[in-house]
Amino acid sequence: MAQTVHGQGLSTEAGIASRVDQLDWTQVITDLDEYGNATIQGLLSPGECGALLREYDNSDLYRSRVMMSRHGFGRGEYKYFRYPLPCVVRELRTAIYPQLVAIANRWHEALDIDVRFPDKHDAFLARCHHAGQLRPTPLILKYGVEDYNCLHQDLYGDHVFPLQVAILLSQPGRDFAGGEFVLTEQRPRMQSRATVVPLQQGDAVIFAVHHRPVRGTRGVYRVNMRHGVSRLRAGERYTLGVIFHDAN
Repeated sequence: MAQTVHGQGLSTEAGIASRVDQLDWTQVITDLDEYGNATIQGLLSPGECGALLREYDNSDLYRSRVMMSRHGFGRGEYKYFRYPLPCVVRELRTAIYPQLVAIANRWHEALDIDVRFPDKHDAFLARCHHAGQLRPTPLILKYGVEDYNCLHQDLYGDHVFPLQVAILLSQPGRDFAGGEFVLTEQRPRMQSRATVVPLQQGDAVIFAVHHRPVRGTRGVYRVNMRHGVSRLRAGERYTLGVIFHDAN
């Protein structure tokens, strides 16, 4: 299943907001509607990826560390950032969210979900925090040899924004082997469908958190989405996860 790769060469000295504005959002939204995911090439520069990696052991930046094997999530670990978020993470959240609001609201309408989302991310965070979802959810995931991430959904509470972003911080072939990003669709009365999303360092994939609408011969039906990472065969793999809702 071939998909358009957007944003080649965007990782320059321009700021995050400028890069995000330059993306072909019409095509991104088309891919999200068609496939449930869209890939952006070079959203972060190698320097920005390296800066995040160098701070992975800085405990002051994180609110918690999760060992995945202890919870049956797979193998590997991840750390949730604490507030205030690192500048690049905060800017990604702030700049990308408004580009996705229209499709998020349209998906909810198609699925007969009453909730609608405000135009700005700060307003949505205020809604989360009012409901007790106070803990930031952006995170960095670390995988070593034989590590993997089971198929899952990042929900965290009643208030869920239906799209999220993962950005690969390591370089395939140089830093690690294996560890492919995998998406699955569970379709009604049909077998599940899997998609492997190829990424290079700094590339981002935007994808459905929980479910998305798909138009069939009898109207719109709901497809449940899950994502994970296949077994790492060599090296270390780091990923930045940008989730727009906070956790309770």
